[in-house]
Amino acid sequence: MSKSAELAALIQSRAGVEPPRLGLILGSGLGHLAEAVEGVAIPYTDLPGFPHAGVSGHNPKLVIGTLEGVRVAVFGGRAHYYERGNPAEMRLPLEVLAALGCGSLLLTNAAGSLRADIAPGGLMLLNDHIAFAGTNPLIGEPSDARFVPLTEAHDPLIRAALAAAAAAEGVDLPEGIYCWFSGPSFETPAEIRAARILGADAVGMSTVPEVILARFLGLRVAAVSVVTNMGAGMSSEAISHEHTKAMAPLGAAKLERVLRRYLRDLR
Repeated sequence: MSKSAELAALIQSRAGVEPPRLGLILGSGLGHLAEAVEGVAIPYTDLPGFPHAGVSGHNPKLVIGTLEGVRVAVFGGRAHYYERGNPAEMRLPLEVLAALGCGSLLLTNAAGSLRADIAPGGLMLLNDHIAFAGTNPLIGEPSDARFVPLTEAHDPLIRAALAAAAAAEGVDLPEGIYCWFSGPSFETPAEIRAARILGADAVGMSTVPEVILARFLGLRVAAVSVVTNMGAGMSSEAISHEHTKAMAPLGAAKLERVLRRYLRDLR
């Protein structure tokens, strides 16, 4: 039995065997959404091989249960490439999600905006991405499955459903392109200018590896950014991780409304 199958069996022994309809990975400052799930919480420390999610603002536990009547699997934190230099840190958790029988994944993150019309406290629905970090979580994968097509990596049907949910809730949800930087240092003003020239609308230090891994595993995937700051050089605000954690709840409240409506519509 594979490691992912063993962990899936362990999770099912605690939370039941019904497959989740949606997996959700929470970004910085968004951990409160896991508390809204009615179900079983399993610390990552009980799941051998799961990341420690050693970034403040993350809550490293897996919650399996129902939210708005839909069975979900909520990851209260993620590992980032910048923590250990491994872009495939989230491969095992996503393999476990697939082994649980889940077919869709929604990613959230905190991001810096490159557009004046997407201000801190706002949201952005990803319709594409740029892997500016220059690495890939499938490096070293021996099978031909590593050649994953990413033409529609961000699932059009999930995006349409999220857009409809946002409209129903009166929440602005513009679409845009997310540019992945490795971190952990924030981008320079010159890098922000370069990203804007390349067509990026937001920047961040996560999400893209999980999108690639999800498609590799056959999961449908979509992602939403909570904007916590403007890109370096675009405003006078001081950019810091503390600032990110302080600003994330502003957008998280809007995201929770959109997510709950999306789940009610899914139900």
